[in-house]
Amino acid sequence: MPVYEYNSLPVHYKRTGTGKPLLVLHGWGSSSDVMMPLARQLAPTHTCYLPDLPGFGATPPPDSPWRIDDYADLIHDFIRDLELKEPDILAHSFGGRIILKLSARDKAGSLLGKILITGGAGMKPRRKASFYLRKYLARILKAPFMLLPSTLREPSLRWLRNTSLWKKLGSGEYQQLQGVMRETFVHTVTEFLEPCLPEIHHEVLLLWGLQDDATPLYQARRMEEGIHSAALITIDEAGHYAFLDQPRKFTLIAEAFYTSSG
Repeated sequence: MPVYEYNSLPVHYKRTGTGKPLLVLHGWGSSSDVMMPLARQLAPTHTCYLPDLPGFGATPPPDSPWRIDDYADLIHDFIRDLELKEPDILAHSFGGRIILKLSARDKAGSLLGKILITGGAGMKPRRKASFYLRKYLARILKAPFMLLPSTLREPSLRWLRNTSLWKKLGSGEYQQLQGVMRETFVHTVTEFLEPCLPEIHHEVLLLWGLQDDATPLYQARRMEEGIHSAALITIDEAGHYAFLDQPRKFTLIAEAFYTSSG
C-alpha cells in the first residue's frame, strides 16, 4: 500500500482504476478492504483512492484523540497534496460524518466533486429512555472525581473507566476501544452535524438501504431536507452495508450519478 505522510502519521491507502478521481471513505471500525469490491466495480470510470483512516486498517491511531474536524483536515490535505482535482466522493457511515463536515466549509466548493453518502452517520438519533438513564448515571458516578486535584483526577478517572459498572453503562463499541480511539469515539458520537447541512452546496446523493438499522432511514431524510441539492434513493433488501447487500443495484445507481451531467 502507498503511504501518505500527514503530520508524521503514516496514512496507508489503496488505489485502483482509471479516470476521474474518486475518494472512497470507510466507516467506523472498518477499513479500505471493505470498500475495495465496490471500488473495483467503479474502476472502469474512476481512479479510486481508498485511505485507511487513522486508527483503522493499516493506519495507526493518532497520538491524541481526534474530533471529526481533525479527520476532515486530513482528507482536505490528502486531496490537496495528492493533487486530486475535484474528486468525486463515496462515503460510508463514519466517512459520511467526515464529508458532511468537510463539504460545509467555506472553501469546499472548489475542492470536491459529486458526493455520494451511504449509511451516513452524524444526525442526532432517536434515543430510548434507557439510554438517558445510563447517561445520567454515568454523570453522577463521574462528578465526585471531577472535584479532585488535577494530579489525582486522571488516575482516578482511569480507575473508574475500568470498573465493571462503568463498562456496563457504555455501548458495545465503546467497551471494545482503548486509549485515544476510545476518546475519539466519544468525540465523534456526541457531535451532531445538523448545523452543517444548510452550508453544503454540492450535489449530494444519499443512497440508503431500506433495512439500515445503524443509521435508519429517518436520518437520511433529515439530511435530504437540510442539504440544498440532495436526493435520496433507497435500496430494498439492503441494510447498513447496502453496497455489499445489493452490489449490482448500488453500482448501477452510483455510476449513473457520477456520469450524469447535472
